[in-house]
Amino acid sequence: MNLTIAGLTARALLGRRRILLLLPMPALLIGLTLIANSSPASPDEWGPIVLGQLGLGVILPLTALIVGSSVLGLEIEDGTITHILAKPLPRSEIIVAKLVVAWAVTAVTTALPLGIAGMITDSGATGVGLAVGAAVGALAYTAFFLALSLMSRRPVAIGLIYIMLWENLLVQFVSGARTLSIQQYSVTLADGLAGNTELLNSNLSTVTASILAAAFIAIGTVVATQRLRSFALTGETS
Repeated sequence: MNLTIAGLTARALLGRRRILLLLPMPALLIGLTLIANSSPASPDEWGPIVLGQLGLGVILPLTALIVGSSVLGLEIEDGTITHILAKPLPRSEIIVAKLVVAWAVTAVTTALPLGIAGMITDSGATGVGLAVGAAVGALAYTAFFLALSLMSRRPVAIGLIYIMLWENLLVQFVSGARTLSIQQYSVTLADGLAGNTELLNSNLSTVTASILAAAFIAIGTVVATQRLRSFALTGETS
């Protein structure tokens, strides 16, 4: 990984106003968890909604979409990508540096709050399971959205369609769609590490979820690297 590229990416990402969009979501998650935990309702009633549907189903992918599509997408939009491509650096180094920064920011703003919410709701094991599941999901999502930002001029719109229609609608009715759902990988890993808690509803085996998550990460990284090489030659990513 190129530390110089990683440092420049982190400063550019954290210095933009877009990063402020990430702050209300973890606060909302923990706030709702505290409110629900103080109510008479059992965690088995509200836990799947707050932790699963909201935390892993909405906050995690939306955060990854904002961050993953920004680490290269903003540079493509304003033309500063040419300065990076002009340097004699392997394209794989650039992609890995961008991916690591995107993953770190996404994990801090999603895995940490989910871990805290899990501990508040149930136990330390649930908190650890949610944190690890979200961290793995964050890496898969950011690899996917990073590649998408190099494949399309509208990565956010396409990413929203994937999140809302595929992961939060189609998987409810078509069981086969779950094998291509990063959300399902996160839920399954979190559930497995938490000891198969009633708070999470997983539909895949832990081994299957691990293999498919690794495949998403690998394919996203390879595709992004290839597209960046193509961008250097043609000046386009559409």
